[in-house]
Amino acid sequence: MNSTVIIALDFPTKSEAMALVDTLGPECQFYKVGLQLLTEEGPSVVRDLVAMGKQVFLDLKVHEIPNSVAGAVAAAGKLGASMVTVHASGGSAVLRAAVRAAVPFPGLKVLALTVITSLSDSDLPEIGLPASVRQQVERLAHLAARCGCHGVVTSALEAEYLSQALPTGMLIVTPGIQLPGSTNDQVRVATPETARKNGATHIVVGRAVTQAESPTLAFKLAAQVMAGARGA
Repeated sequence: MNSTVIIALDFPTKSEAMALVDTLGPECQFYKVGLQLLTEEGPSVVRDLVAMGKQVFLDLKVHEIPNSVAGAVAAAGKLGASMVTVHASGGSAVLRAAVRAAVPFPGLKVLALTVITSLSDSDLPEIGLPASVRQQVERLAHLAARCGCHGVVTSALEAEYLSQALPTGMLIVTPGIQLPGSTNDQVRVATPETARKNGATHIVVGRAVTQAESPTLAFKLAAQVMAGARGA
């Protein structure tokens, strides 16, 4: 079984999501529940996955005042989630509140989201930032480390330098993973092999598996690559 490959259940209904879980079977242990599925179906999908023995990456991307963020993180812990995301751009008070809220839930990791993978250098000035994804990712990742976050979410391209710069043991979770023949709307993308070589501890794979002709074979391909990381 592989727990370093997280499959994104980006479906409009719980039935479609659970059908994929059944298809992938016991080999796939980690699933991402994001805003679409959570809004459509509510928290029961998380509870059901946890009851099946699966780990859940609850991708809330919380960006709110500290008190609200703390409440959301605590709610994620009560659901049994293994990971939850908070926007690092919320600042140190937000990140520290999230970390404190996770303390009663030893199995819950707080991940700081740096820069979403649909943004490139040319997009940052539009939101008032210097045109350097790397600079912004580094700034926010170091902030997350200082605030005690368990890891960061960033593209596999940034993982290469973050794996050297962040404290030992911090998780580096990388979305935007593509397999041969897959496409998506993210711009900072990479293959599982690149992510592994660059130091990612986990990869998040969505349509490259969920829309593959054979989701099982696509998952096994990604899992085999990440399994090589542990043997390297």
